[in-house]
Amino acid sequence: MNFQRGRKREEPEINLVPMIDVLLVILIFLVITTTYSKLSALEITLPQASALETDTSKQSVVIDVTVSAGGEYTINMVPIKFISIEDLRDSLHTAAKSQQNPIIVISADANASHQSVITVMEAARLAGYNQVTFTAETSSGIQ
Repeated sequence: MNFQRGRKREEPEINLVPMIDVLLVILIFLVITTTYSKLSALEITLPQASALETDTSKQSVVIDVTVSAGGEYTINMVPIKFISIEDLRDSLHTAAKSQQNPIIVISADANASHQSVITVMEAARLAGYNQVTFTAETSSGIQ
């Protein structure tokens, strides 16, 4: 028997207000507990190669050290073999020919390892030479 004939059945409905309240509380919790970290990067200024010629007339001795991509070294176009940095230092002394502080120009291949260049710089430091420079390629050629 159906005693509620004339009465319409109520459709069940979902009350959205409590669900919105819960979502807002979760959103506030996430915003408060989230940490925003700024990624820091090194700010460096890379050297620019210019087409200006340097005046080397004051120093009579310039030692050209070339480092190939394979790690071979030449001093003034003469290939050298060395076992330790001290051997390379002695080769620099020999190339300096009694000059107290020659200019050492390092020409390293773009694919040469950084360690190869640092080895030349360390040998120059051990020899007491503080004038070290590098060659760079510009649009007009090599400087």
